[in-house]
Amino acid sequence: MPAMTVPAAAMASEPAEAPPQAAEEGLSNEIIVTATRQSQKLQDVAMTVNVATGEQLEKFKIFDVKDVAQLAPGLELTNTTGRNNTTTLRGITFDPDQGTGPAVQVYYNEIPSDAQTVYTAIYDIKQIEVLRGPQGLLRGLSAPAGAITIATRRPNFTKPEGYAELTGTTRDGYNAQMGASLPFSEKFAIRVAALVDGNRLNNVTNIQTGQRSQSRTESGRITLGWKPTDSFTGYLTYQYLEADNRQFQQVIGSGNAPYSQYFNIPVPGVGDVPAPLAGVFIPDTAIRSGPALTTDDYASVQDGRFRSVNKSHLVNLNLEYDLGAATASFVGAYQSSNIKTERDLDVTNALPGFVQYSNVDVPYKVVTGELRLSANNTEGLGWGLGAFYTKQTGTTVVNQDASQFWYAVNPNALVNLPFAAIGLPNVPGFTPFPLPNTLGIATRVNVPVYSQTWSFNANLRYRSGPLSIEGGVRYSILKNVQTTQLTLTGAVQDGPREIIPVNLQRNTNKPITGGVNISYAIMPDLNVFAAYGHSFRAGSTGVALPNGLSNDLIRTNPEKSDSFEAGIKGTIFDRRVNYAISGYYQKIDNFLSRFSGIYYNAPANQPQTGFFDFNYNADATIKGVEASFDGRVSDNWDLGVSAAYTKARFDNARVPCTDFAGTGVPNQNGTPKVTGNGNVSYCIAKGRLAEVPDFSLTANTELRLPMDSFTPFVRALFTYRPGFDSERAQFTYQSRELLNMFVGVRTNDGKWELDVFARNLLDQRRITVRGLGLGTVDSLIAGTFNSGYRQVNMTNPREFGATLKFNW
Repeated sequence: MPAMTVPAAAMASEPAEAPPQAAEEGLSNEIIVTATRQSQKLQDVAMTVNVATGEQLEKFKIFDVKDVAQLAPGLELTNTTGRNNTTTLRGITFDPDQGTGPAVQVYYNEIPSDAQTVYTAIYDIKQIEVLRGPQGLLRGLSAPAGAITIATRRPNFTKPEGYAELTGTTRDGYNAQMGASLPFSEKFAIRVAALVDGNRLNNVTNIQTGQRSQSRTESGRITLGWKPTDSFTGYLTYQYLEADNRQFQQVIGSGNAPYSQYFNIPVPGVGDVPAPLAGVFIPDTAIRSGPALTTDDYASVQDGRFRSVNKSHLVNLNLEYDLGAATASFVGAYQSSNIKTERDLDVTNALPGFVQYSNVDVPYKVVTGELRLSANNTEGLGWGLGAFYTKQTGTTVVNQDASQFWYAVNPNALVNLPFAAIGLPNVPGFTPFPLPNTLGIATRVNVPVYSQTWSFNANLRYRSGPLSIEGGVRYSILKNVQTTQLTLTGAVQDGPREIIPVNLQRNTNKPITGGVNISYAIMPDLNVFAAYGHSFRAGSTGVALPNGLSNDLIRTNPEKSDSFEAGIKGTIFDRRVNYAISGYYQKIDNFLSRFSGIYYNAPANQPQTGFFDFNYNADATIKGVEASFDGRVSDNWDLGVSAAYTKARFDNARVPCTDFAGTGVPNQNGTPKVTGNGNVSYCIAKGRLAEVPDFSLTANTELRLPMDSFTPFVRALFTYRPGFDSERAQFTYQSRELLNMFVGVRTNDGKWELDVFARNLLDQRRITVRGLGLGTVDSLIAGTFNSGYRQVNMTNPREFGATLKFNW
């Protein structure tokens, strides 16, 4: 059954007199899902599906989709920088900066949507489902790890109803949300919903400015429902979102005096030579990157700020017409978003007092439509046909600093340069006059984006008594055009120049994806199932790449995946307890991965050296087991436990890495350099596809103490992640035991509820992401600016809060 670990006994409806918002829970264990694009009992679905209703999201204070990971083992949802929501499922990860299709596709009211927008605001939700394993048949886009479907609540056509909820926390967190249905007749109704949310994000304080990380999100949604006849329904939804995140990067380390003193040294036979060029580096102790910092400081030292603002408009249309023998369905959407990000690239402050600014503007529009025709018969031979279309357009503009420094001394210093540095290679000696140490260069990168997908699918199913078999194929035509125009201004004038080779700019793929599954009910309370799935993702061209790279670092090849899964689902103790167990094996050819913070050397680029995030292909294998147990131990006690073990590894893959020491393993030991003859170093990878442990476990419980007119309750949510060794970070991560507790009371008519809660009750502070080495910046001639800090991300410290909710 569901690996969300929310007790299935708490997932069905309450007595009829309960308010509609409370009507998502009750005494039946029958869980209905739409994982297969039709309503089915979870036990009958031949795949592993996790379910969380809107009621459960509100119970456990899930105000951000990323927190859904607390309910599902093996699912990791993170945002380490404040601008990139990363999803990992079954050990397969995806970074939205890759520019590829996601490993886990998100569907919002059955329309594929981007995580950057959908993950930001969760309110008035009907249900979230996590579909595990390759997806390439029943929904428009293929994905190797799974899909997350999010359905918002729809209007009630029979009576007015709704809810209002207010939450506040001791760390300046607040969340106010509401949803209400207004029926005008049995044929027309509307639902309105709204959200205002704010928090401290990663709880980091910038000690340079005294500012804290903070976010504010505002969103509103209106849904029009229309039922002119019993056979036709239509829903039109509009949502507006504005999210403003200001998140500082946490660092740890002793700090440093990154600047060397500048002076000349007499050298016999040569004359006066700048000290750094003579190998004399005496720190300028008057200027430091910052004080010594530990993980408990939750501190940032960057001079510039980080701010990311997402403004999005989303229109969604859902139509369904029952023709008798078959049902015709249409879903369509239009999204217009603009994400503007302002940040300081020098987050470890290797250049005190100097801001390496980066301003990124990402406007995009997405048009999507899907038409389906499906047979209505539940027994015998059934069929389905569908056509899907989506197009995304927009031009990303990046303006950022690319200044270079002659020596590792103060950027504002005046220095003497070799005549060769100013274009006189045959003149010996140094300039008799001082020049600025900073070579000021600004870059502008334009990245027009055009992608279009057409796909057509057909499926057959056969159901007879306890046996169900379903299979099908999807044929897709994927087209994309990816170019990048680079312009340099300042001390170096160049461009605009196209940096993507012509043969890598236009790409078309025509994959066939799909799968087959079989389910058999051995008895009414026990099902067995087996499934095969095949997925495909097109490669992509990197965005804002350094100029002059080899093709393998510019463009990735398509990825193909095959997966096999088998399992059992059942209930025991008069259907009070659900259980499930499944095992799977998956092979991925040319897995589309992203390698962050890779040191490069590109002589045609400005700057010639530095750190960049590269996309790359690598073969991989995944195998694992998932199990869950949940139910109602007694009438007033619910309990759920789920666990997942996944071993997702590279298959001796040659991948980009940072290898200063030339050891063949990732490191930043010694002088920055590229090992080998390429633009980057390469290592043979056998480690994890994602920085997550193989095993994970979640558990929750609720104990109720009913009284005459109200019911006190205690809830607990526990998540366990064991420690593990990271090949990429060359670090051993500690185990994490996250415990959230809730104590409250609700009226027995379901109208009022008040609770107090503690997140991370044990106040456990663990590193979740750790940089490979200290933050550095190269100089052109001699020396390296060393900040003395490395980047880290931490679990948030303990936080207390209270919630008041009213249903009507």
